[in-house]
Amino acid sequence: MKKKESAMTNKAMALKFTQIKSSTNFLFNLLLLALAAACVIPLLLVVSISLSTEESIRTYGYTLIPKIISFDGYAYLLNQRETMLRTLWISVLVTVTGTTLGIILNSLMGYVLSRREYKLQKFFIWFVFIPMIFNGGLVSTYFVVSRFLGLRDSVWALILPLAVSSFNVILCKTFFRTTIPDSIVESAVIDGASQLTVYFKIILPLSLPVLATIGLFLSFAYWNDWFQAMLYIDNPRLYTLQAYLNRLLGDINFLAQNAALMGASVAELIAALPREAARMAIVVVAVLPIACAYPFFQRYFISGLTVGSVKG
Repeated sequence: MKKKESAMTNKAMALKFTQIKSSTNFLFNLLLLALAAACVIPLLLVVSISLSTEESIRTYGYTLIPKIISFDGYAYLLNQRETMLRTLWISVLVTVTGTTLGIILNSLMGYVLSRREYKLQKFFIWFVFIPMIFNGGLVSTYFVVSRFLGLRDSVWALILPLAVSSFNVILCKTFFRTTIPDSIVESAVIDGASQLTVYFKIILPLSLPVLATIGLFLSFAYWNDWFQAMLYIDNPRLYTLQAYLNRLLGDINFLAQNAALMGASVAELIAALPREAARMAIVVVAVLPIACAYPFFQRYFISGLTVGSVKG
C-alpha cells in the first residue's frame, strides 16, 4: 500500500514540475506562429512578385497578393528552356552523384574514426577536425583542383570539392560511437566478417538517420552551388542550373543599368523586360525542387540532428 501511495506521489510531483501553464503554452504557440510566419511570408512574397507585372510592381510595390497577375517572368525563363533543361540535367547529375559519393565517403571515414581499436584514430580525428576551423584558402584550393588534379572544365570539378566535409565526418563518427553498440561489430568480426562487410551489411542499415541528415546537407550544397562553376567551368554546356540562373540574373541587371547607353530601340526593349518578376521567378525555379524533396527526409533529418544529445 505504501509503495502504491509513494508511486502516486512521485507521479503527482512529476506532473507538477512538467506541466505547462495555459498562459505559458499560449505564449509558446504565439512565438512559434510568429517564427513560422517569418519563414513563410518571404516565400509567399517572392511567389507573388514573380506573378506580378512590372507596371503593378512600380505602382503598388511588393505585395503578398498580386494586383495584376502575369506570367511574364516565367515566360522569359521559358524562352530559355533549351538551355535551362540542359543546365537542369547537369544540376541533377551533379546533385545525385555528389550526394551518393559524399554519403559513402563521409560515412566510411566516420566509421573508421569511431573504431577505438584503430591505432591512428587520435591522429586522424585531429587531421579531420583542424580543417573545420582553418582551411587552405581559395587560392590554394583553386590551384589543387584546377592545376594539380586537372579538373578544370569537367563535371568532377563541381562534385569532388564539396563531397567531404569535416562536419559530416564528425557527425557520422559521433552517431556510430553513441548509437551502434561495439558488441554488434565485434560479433560480426568473430564470425569472420571483414570490415567492409560490417560497414555495408551492418553499419549502413542501422544508420539511416545520420545518412539522411548528411544526404540532405550534401544535396542542398550541390543543388544551390554556383560558385564552383564560376571558378572552374568555362564551357557553357557544363553550367549548372544555379550557375546559369546567376549569370542570367547578372545579364538582366547589366542591361537594366546600361539601357540608356544602348540606343532608343534597345532601351525600349529592355524596359519591357520583366526584370523584377524574372528575378523572383529565378528564385522560385531554383528553390522549388529541393523544397519538394525536404519533407521526405524530415523525419530522419530531425533524428540525425539530435546525435550525441542527452537521452532521458
